[in-house]
Amino acid sequence: MHEHNHTHEHHHNGAAHHHHLGSHSTDKQVLRISLLVIGAYMVVEVIGGWLTNSLALLSDAGHMFSDTLALALSLIAFHLSERPVNQRQTFGYKRFEIIAAAVNGMALIVIAVMIVYEAIGRFVNPPDIATRGMLIISILGLLVNIIIAWYMHQSSETKHNVNMRGAFLHVLGDLLGSVGAIAAAVLMMLFGWRWADPLTSIVVACLIAYSGIGILKTTLRILMESTPDTIELEQLSNIILTTPGIEAVHDLHAWTITSNMNALSCHIVVDGALTVTEAEKLVNALAETLLTHNIHHVTVQTESTAHTHSNNLLCCIPSVAHRHAH
Repeated sequence: MHEHNHTHEHHHNGAAHHHHLGSHSTDKQVLRISLLVIGAYMVVEVIGGWLTNSLALLSDAGHMFSDTLALALSLIAFHLSERPVNQRQTFGYKRFEIIAAAVNGMALIVIAVMIVYEAIGRFVNPPDIATRGMLIISILGLLVNIIIAWYMHQSSETKHNVNMRGAFLHVLGDLLGSVGAIAAAVLMMLFGWRWADPLTSIVVACLIAYSGIGILKTTLRILMESTPDTIELEQLSNIILTTPGIEAVHDLHAWTITSNMNALSCHIVVDGALTVTEAEKLVNALAETLLTHNIHHVTVQTESTAHTHSNNLLCCIPSVAHRHAH
């Protein structure tokens, strides 16, 4: 057998592939409907916030504007992710979903900062606010956001798809904004506390920022090719080593390509007397085992005990100045 038999296994069977496309189709439909409803209500809230002079309403409207951008970006991401692979994009455009989610996370943080900045000025000089109009518009906004949030949660992959989760968090932020606006309007109507408007805006801004930081941390881990949170490298190395025929493993990498798609590459040491066909069967068995542990794309390099690479489990990638050859 050749000492370096590089075998590549991509496990994505027909049923799973159709399920993946089906979930994307559903997610796209959810995003389209949500985008239309939220976009229409955003116009209502901008006009209402301007007429009533309420920061709580305007901040919610600003967040709704970011929602329309976030939902549109998420929709574009799903369209791009379905494009076929090519020689420039060997994984296709699936990673754009993560970039879209990262932009959504940053948008949430920027909006939160803008709301806090405006609220501080209003604490110093609280303006007059048309509380009755503010209350009516914020209640209507709450109903719209509850319906859209429920619809997104029931109809899409908000738990497992980071792109959909980013869009869903935007809608939840809107819902909280509407609750804050209602609370502020009621406090001003009952007690005349004009500072309630900027105070509730700051509380909502903090919640929005928290969501943004959470989604940004998740996407940055993926963009940095970090080991997925649901995977332990030590456990993976034990699984590989307990596969019959594998004597050692090194240069192990595990990363996330996009939501629900993890990848792994490694070098395994096998008996040098194995034929190419025997080594291929061994790698196929390993790939099937790893698929049950949520690893969908496996690249394995088989080597004999005479290999010249380091035996370290993790690959120590040298600087660009030094050539790294496999």
